[in-house]
Amino acid sequence: MLDRRQILWTVGAALLASSAAGCASGRSANPQQVQRGDFTDIAFADWTEAEPEYLLYPGDEIEVATPTATELTRTIRVGPDGRIALPLIGQAMAADRTLAELEYDLSTAYAAELVRPVVEVTLKTAGPLKVWVAGEVRTPGVYDMPGDIDAYQAIVQAGDFLPSARSQQVALIRRGPGGVRMMRVVDLRPRRGEVVALRRGDVLFVPRSTLGELANFFTQVRNALPIGFNYTINGQYQQF
Repeated sequence: MLDRRQILWTVGAALLASSAAGCASGRSANPQQVQRGDFTDIAFADWTEAEPEYLLYPGDEIEVATPTATELTRTIRVGPDGRIALPLIGQAMAADRTLAELEYDLSTAYAAELVRPVVEVTLKTAGPLKVWVAGEVRTPGVYDMPGDIDAYQAIVQAGDFLPSARSQQVALIRRGPGGVRMMRVVDLRPRRGEVVALRRGDVLFVPRSTLGELANFFTQVRNALPIGFNYTINGQYQQF
């Protein structure tokens, strides 16, 4: 079985990171929870393949059109802080908003400058597919994926599984409709596992195998003892 506490901690950390980048949605985590690993109260919604409404992210290129004042129309990229800069109204938060929500926000802002402003926001180019890969991989972190990619390809980009990985029980955490967080377990064993297409903002958490837990335990014991000792794992002789 998966270590649920580890998975929940990773979800919380990913939520906090995405919130800092201006693209978190749904339930959020606070720094105190992340530091102490307290995510036992986070519930996951039932899994669905339904696509949630698109939220704008840093790196997206959008067109902000003002048909009643065409000289203000701009094609602009959402900045790393999630904001855009527009004439007359200056900085506006775009990340973590749907196109309709951003249109409303900008129309409200322009109302102080224009008479009955009309604002139309169009997504021109989506930014990089950003996913989180954590747990028993060689180089865990946040990755910008080159186009459409599946879960195992993301694992490879993160340096592949460590020998201690439980590759047949990888947790996939995803934003669902309404901003809820969903989780399911996927089998990503090379040449035997599932082919699972990823979406922007997905989190992959690779848990540790039973043998990996045992090896980790012995490592902790070795570091704590003032003298060395010997043991065997899988018939292999180990010496500290």
